[in-house]
Amino acid sequence: MKPIRNLRDYIEVCEAEGEVKRVKAEVDWDLELSHIAKINEEQGGPALLFENVKGCLGSVLIGVFSSPKRMAIALGMPPEYTMCQMADEWRRIGSRKPIPSVEVNTGPIMENIVEEKDIDLTKFPAPKYFPLDGGRFMGTSAFRITRDPETGELEIGMGRMQLYDEKNVGLYLSPGRGGDKIRAKYEKLGKPAPFALVFGCDPALALASVMFIKGASKYDIAGTLRGIPVETVVSDFTGLPIPAEAELVVEGFMDHDDLRPEGPFGDVTGLYTSELQKPIPKRFVKAKRVLYRNDPIMLANSSGRPVSDVQMMISLPRTAALWQELEAMKIPGIKSVYIPPQMAGRFWAIVSVKTQYPGHANQVAHAVISTTTGHLGIKGVIVVDDDIAADDMDRVLWALATRYLPDRDTEIIKRGRSSPLDPAVPPETGYVEIISKILIDATVPYEWPQKPVVAALDEEVVKKVKSRWKEYGLD
Repeated sequence: MKPIRNLRDYIEVCEAEGEVKRVKAEVDWDLELSHIAKINEEQGGPALLFENVKGCLGSVLIGVFSSPKRMAIALGMPPEYTMCQMADEWRRIGSRKPIPSVEVNTGPIMENIVEEKDIDLTKFPAPKYFPLDGGRFMGTSAFRITRDPETGELEIGMGRMQLYDEKNVGLYLSPGRGGDKIRAKYEKLGKPAPFALVFGCDPALALASVMFIKGASKYDIAGTLRGIPVETVVSDFTGLPIPAEAELVVEGFMDHDDLRPEGPFGDVTGLYTSELQKPIPKRFVKAKRVLYRNDPIMLANSSGRPVSDVQMMISLPRTAALWQELEAMKIPGIKSVYIPPQMAGRFWAIVSVKTQYPGHANQVAHAVISTTTGHLGIKGVIVVDDDIAADDMDRVLWALATRYLPDRDTEIIKRGRSSPLDPAVPPETGYVEIISKILIDATVPYEWPQKPVVAALDEEVVKKVKSRWKEYGLD
């Protein structure tokens, strides 16, 4: 497989695998593009590269992360890897020697430089996704770059970005978290916060932007994933390092007292955010310079009800993080871990364990909600035996049907921490930080002297049959 250094390399590799299809017909950014993408996604189709967006400069690639195969290609892993296998590989990155980014003098991103007076962001193909959206969203698979003014550390993270007009773009920062904390430091200093917004890049960089490894920058993570360093160009405008082979970058500043209503948007839950009921003013980035490659390609995520790009992007790093945390607890027997994208990539977790003592499965379930990843937002845990991979949803349901008794194997935790993203919290109560959680033990009780026997195939015959598969005419 060809080494992937940028979005164009990725498209070339995926095309060879039949995983990208080019759409050459003219398509409107206003709902039509997103609706084609969503219908295609629900039919299990390839990623789509829209090359002729009405009235716009550049193309849109959407659907990159909505299949495990395309995600594996993006990560440089074997295309046949399952979500659990990818998460298992991902969680080991932290133990590898990081591959730091390399500064270069220039790169393809510098092919076109547009100064403030000539900026018109509306000419780029930002889609409007759903009828009730607050407008066009330029960033659904984009990431921001800023720098902590006190420590000098880079902060790279993902968040939705609404296109307001020719020179202004919304940037959602989770209150009290990384990007917002840094913004607040600039506010304390009486300075606007500098940002570089990246709207198309190597998909491994987009995935790295939602991953956290202590002491490593997101560029280091992407380089370690790839096995080659990420090349960056230090901007002579903001001083921020931007990917040299990015497709489109908007540089600008965020004022602290200038607010505009942002959203609503069909979020990761597949439901509209609270801005639909009540407008919430937010800060935004005033574009001062735009950099882009010739014929830029914007990377976009499908959204809405699962499974879409956004749920897959959340599922994988959260699965890897939870697995890593459980391993650090030294609990024996854990075989695989999964936070399913069908459950918005955050609300339920499944763990496969080889039980070794009475109460082992219960210990694992309690451990999940005690982790950093698990205590915030995960409201359900299912533990299955080691003959079932955590991401084998058919077998997980089978375990619930054949190994689980509600009165014996269910535990309700009445006071657990919620997530503000949980739409199941009753709206009339406002944001309730304390919710109930459920722990389900779908394993065969370890202490049973006689356990049910699985109707399994003979392993030797399986080997023989597989060796003759072509001979049977079934390949």
